[in-house]
Amino acid sequence: MQGAGNDYIYVNTLRHPIADPVRTSIKWSSCHTGIGSDGLVLIGKSTKADFSMRIFNADGSEAMMCGNASRCIGKYVYDNKLTQKEVITLETLSGIKILKLHTENGLVEEVTVDMDLPLLTNSRQINTPDGKMLAKTITVDGKEYKGTFVCMGNPHLVIFIDDIKNVNLPAIGPKLENHPLFPERTNVEFVEVLPDGSLRMRVWERGSGITMACGTGACATAVAAYLNHKAGRKSRVRMDGGDLQVHWNETDGHVYMTGPAVKVFDGEIEI
Repeated sequence: MQGAGNDYIYVNTLRHPIADPVRTSIKWSSCHTGIGSDGLVLIGKSTKADFSMRIFNADGSEAMMCGNASRCIGKYVYDNKLTQKEVITLETLSGIKILKLHTENGLVEEVTVDMDLPLLTNSRQINTPDGKMLAKTITVDGKEYKGTFVCMGNPHLVIFIDDIKNVNLPAIGPKLENHPLFPERTNVEFVEVLPDGSLRMRVWERGSGITMACGTGACATAVAAYLNHKAGRKSRVRMDGGDLQVHWNETDGHVYMTGPAVKVFDGEIEI
């Protein structure tokens, strides 16, 4: 399945348990020797919510949260009649997420995810004196960037630039991901504000590298844009794989992300 081009392999572990998801994700994510994906997502049972989600990146590391994957899980469980609810709860490593399913002709077309409160301070994820970063300088290879830290359950470094086409993401992405400022590594978003006010973003994901889209990254981008006076509370985030609508609600402080969820194919593979 894919959400805005962020493609994962989904396994319903209620039927097919995966004993070694780390090794399986590495093997299956390989484009040439496996299936090819950004990682592996396990759909499971939960004592706290309707379902649970575990996400393993292409390098085998486990992710705290993935907005695109959570939307696809909403589509999977509804379309496959594992639930009849149009509002479901999903247990993740970054807490319980609420999914609102937008259906058409009995199938889910889009999903709105309550991504909860963004954290602007987290000393566990960023090594600054106050545990935060708002438009502060970060230096790599002698070049200075202005970065803003946003935690959406996972860490993000958002950098606004004038022309996104000038970013050499394969070169700079891993250096920022592994910068000493980030003890748990970080996701990296480069963002250009377009003339129509939308946010053109490219992402280097922690543990996966360049991906077509990142849901938590889109949310972090929208929050950082508001904090840096580059956008209002509602943003359209444009990524290589498609667009997401993000609303940082002033009333409850939660971030709401709406976007597509698409089934690509079903298949069988031997373990």
